Amino acid sequence: MFRPNPLTIKANAELVLEVIDLSVRYQTRQGEVQAVEGVSFELGQGQSLGLVGESGCGKTSVANSLMGLLPENARLAGGQIRLGGTDLLRLSDEEMRRYRWRRIAMVFQAAMNSLDPVHRVGQQVIEAIEAHGMETTLSDARERVARLFRMVGLDPQLMDRYPHEFSGGMRQRAVIAMALSCDPDLIIADEPTTALDVIVQDRILRELKLVQQELRMGMIYISHDIGVVAEVTDRIGVMYAGRLVELGDTADVFRSPMHPYTAALMSSFPSVHGERLPLRNLAGEPPNLIDPPSGCPFHPRCQYADDTCRTEFPARANRGDHWAACWHPLDLAASSDVSRDAC
Repeated sequence: MFRPNPLTIKANAELVLEVIDLSVRYQTRQGEVQAVEGVSFELGQGQSLGLVGESGCGKTSVANSLMGLLPENARLAGGQIRLGGTDLLRLSDEEMRRYRWRRIAMVFQAAMNSLDPVHRVGQQVIEAIEAHGMETTLSDARERVARLFRMVGLDPQLMDRYPHEFSGGMRQRAVIAMALSCDPDLIIADEPTTALDVIVQDRILRELKLVQQELRMGMIYISHDIGVVAEVTDRIGVMYAGRLVELGDTADVFRSPMHPYTAALMSSFPSVHGERLPLRNLAGEPPNLIDPPSGCPFHPRCQYADDTCRTEFPARANRGDHWAACWHPLDLAASSDVSRDAC
């Protein structure tokens, strides 16, 4: 099985997370869906990674696997998830419950659905603190919530209000405060600002980035919008058809994408800087993961595909710490330090 080696973590960053050959399957009436296949990456303390791709590419399945929140029809077909050296996939349900929020937390997309409408917002954060074993008095817990509110740009006086009294951006900030409540080592933000207008979206992303840097947490951002992720991440991983097809430093990926799919994603959204270029539509649809195509999963939509692409899964092309799983990586000829790893 093709196994993409993760990027080397910088020497001054303690390793927080290792995902090794993660594979996830869903059983449906139509057959078994190969939702995630052989995904590997690493994350260091204080580092941020963005996972991007179209809907159905496996991003959220990776996140739910990390949290131990896969649905009943899912099964882990292989791999390891090591958080601080502990393989989360070997923990019992009760052990994993103790890890959630204390070691790994998640900011979900629909903030209103994450908050109980009949309880005050501050009390819900306090309940998260108490439920996960952080011994504290009520007054200390309220002071902690007040600090968290200030950290995410909320007035602490709002903690005794109900969710319906908050705007969409305020609710999202409250959910972020809840995720921070137990000082986790790692936070996963799954489309954390999708339902918000662009001004509020930008503010929340900047605040989340500042909090992450201040607390030295690992952070994984999940989004279909590669432009949003680029503003707040150190590295970007591009997923397609359940596989990680490109991984590299954010600046390098944007400056010189190697995979045709990454280039297509980047050309599908406008830029406010530099030359104005026409937006391009990516023809076709993602493949059926019950019966995925042979060879490179992107070949039915790729303008560079040939017979090798249609029959053989691509070896990995490396350009330093930046790599892509592609037989015809873009800008290959312009680089003098490209090597290949066999499948």
